[in-house]
Amino acid sequence: MIDFAKDYLHGDLRELRETMLRKLGGLSEYDIRRPMTATGTNLLGLVKHLAVSEARYFGEVFGRPFPEGVPRWDDLSLRGTDLWATADETRSEIVGRYERVWAHADATIEALALDSPGHVPWWPRPEVMLFNVLVHMLTETSRHAGHADILREQVDGGVEMDAAEMARRGAAFWEGRRAEIERAARAAGLAAGPTSDD
Repeated sequence: MIDFAKDYLHGDLRELRETMLRKLGGLSEYDIRRPMTATGTNLLGLVKHLAVSEARYFGEVFGRPFPEGVPRWDDLSLRGTDLWATADETRSEIVGRYERVWAHADATIEALALDSPGHVPWWPRPEVMLFNVLVHMLTETSRHAGHADILREQVDGGVEMDAAEMARRGAAFWEGRRAEIERAARAAGLAAGPTSDD
């Protein structure tokens, strides 16, 4: 059962990594970098952030540092710089690094037992097992894959859906669905009246 759990979690993490890279496919340099939210969230920045996170969690946490190094977690001057790409950083550099981090992380996951101890100094309860870190990175990557889904749809309408299903429903279906949801939201807002914030 333990081997099954480890393989299952690891398999899901691998699939989500691939999903993150598919979100960059076919987009211009500008579109993968442009800030899509008030806080600057962008597609390439999410990939860069996940590379740094996996390098830390499957590297230094288990005494197996990623050979290229990552910014110190406690260096406040660098906080947030992993969430966006500078003009000098290329897509291929960031994607390539993420893929090298995968290989390093995969080696750690394969080499250690699920109950192998690790130390996460930035967590309130820093003593962990590989299981904790694997679940954490699966959760973190899932959350950012959801962000990437929404960002990609905002950029060009791209969604992760079966091509046959997209063709069957067509653009008119999605326009109608969006209009239906908008009407429901407006009706609920009118029925509820002003909120305490109004």
